[in-house]
Amino acid sequence: MAKTLLQMQHITKTFPGVTALDNVNLEVQEGEIHALVGENGAGKSTLMSILSGIYPYGSYTGDIVYDGNVCKFQNIKDSEKLGIVIIHQELALVPLLTIGENMFLGNERGTVSKIDWAETFGKADELLRLVGLKDSSHTLIKDIGVGKQQLVEIAKALGKNVKLLILDEPTASLNDSEAKHLLNLLLEFKKQGMTSILISHKLNEVSYVADKITVIRDGSVIKTLDKKTDDFSEDVIISAMVGRNITDRFPRRKNQHIGDICFEVKDWCVDHPVFDGIKVCDHVNFTLRKGEVIGISGLMGAGRTELAMSIFGHSYGTNIRGHLYLNGKEVQLPNVKAAINHGLAYVTEDRKGNGLILTEDICRNTSSAKPEKISNHNIIDFSKERMVAKQYVNEMHTKCTSIDEAVGNLSGGNMQKVLLGKWLFADPDILILDEPTRGIDVGAKYEIYCIINKMVEDGKSVIFISSEMPEILGMSDRIYVMNAGKIIAELPSAEATQEKIMSCIINSESK
Repeated sequence: MAKTLLQMQHITKTFPGVTALDNVNLEVQEGEIHALVGENGAGKSTLMSILSGIYPYGSYTGDIVYDGNVCKFQNIKDSEKLGIVIIHQELALVPLLTIGENMFLGNERGTVSKIDWAETFGKADELLRLVGLKDSSHTLIKDIGVGKQQLVEIAKALGKNVKLLILDEPTASLNDSEAKHLLNLLLEFKKQGMTSILISHKLNEVSYVADKITVIRDGSVIKTLDKKTDDFSEDVIISAMVGRNITDRFPRRKNQHIGDICFEVKDWCVDHPVFDGIKVCDHVNFTLRKGEVIGISGLMGAGRTELAMSIFGHSYGTNIRGHLYLNGKEVQLPNVKAAINHGLAYVTEDRKGNGLILTEDICRNTSSAKPEKISNHNIIDFSKERMVAKQYVNEMHTKCTSIDEAVGNLSGGNMQKVLLGKWLFADPDILILDEPTRGIDVGAKYEIYCIINKMVEDGKSVIFISSEMPEILGMSDRIYVMNAGKIIAELPSAEATQEKIMSCIINSESK
């Protein structure tokens, strides 16, 4: 019989006006992969923050029993001493330091007065091999992709003699092949006796690796499923997560009428802002019709985000050239203000870094894209601003204490709703959505899909960028496939499949 490694007993955690966790019990066996799933704001990350000492003992009620001992962690160092290591969704790496320096930051090799660099980089290289990375530990973090950075975080955890590894949305920013490699790595660690707790919204990945799944809803444990005895199907998990059945993952549109071309991009070229001679967009051409959703699919690094940002007021790249046409008339969009004034909006994939002001409240964030809409003679009408913020919080079903809550206190999915509300308030004709459902749960995804459908039913147009092919296939009227900065195929949604999209990419690479 497997040994019980962790018991979290009767955990209750409150914030002002909100009970984040209500009498939660969690039991994890040694050597298993235990998944936590639930809607954004359900309490998953809060529970793991308590376990790892981010929320210290005394800020919650209940007990943590780890390896037979009651633990009263005051900080993250206390939990790491016992081998409990957490890897957050937002990676905690310093871009301008090397892989080796990052891996032992705060856990330096050497004496109190002197770092042993030979041991640091030697041990780092050894750990990198364990996670399947061939890069040198002398490589700067900024020079490797997000997928490799995630593996660096795992290697960093191994350097702390991890026994219980907690991963919060580890594959949210990874492509399919990178995600599969990471999941197989967890299965390999399991064979070696490591215990893992995995938080993820990607239910197919959860079903692939997890031995047990605990579903949390509104701060309470709903049920725990065991792979040996229970149904691990997505329908069962989703029903427990959201409290209802979602029969159609991608809601159908009503009264959709696709009209004439409203936006056209011709011979669009963008150079890399740092590396000379590299084109991130290479003679890109596409069209968008009124009342239409076009999907842009491709692997990570294909140039999708670079294309979107360069179109939206030259937000990315250098030596930008080509032609943009709105309703048949050529326009110049040299900055973000010009793009907004011409009816474009861009929902960035980086909601924390570029999309929202985390220290400001929901109210101020909602109006920030177009403050003139709630101003009189350049003076903001605060009552009107509050009315608008309340409207979008209600329409988006955003979970918050009030519109005065700082956006940085919200869960990822609720941050995304605020970001979307901000740009809907700007009342765009063309909405560019870049990974709008990354790291959010199926219920929140469904709500965002409904918002997209409502927009196009009202005659607006959407450019939809996503790494999740089922999402691209389920939401798009037409699909453009990108690879190496080029549009390599255009497919009607009725003819598109995941296999066709991948075949286009593979064939383009062989030319």
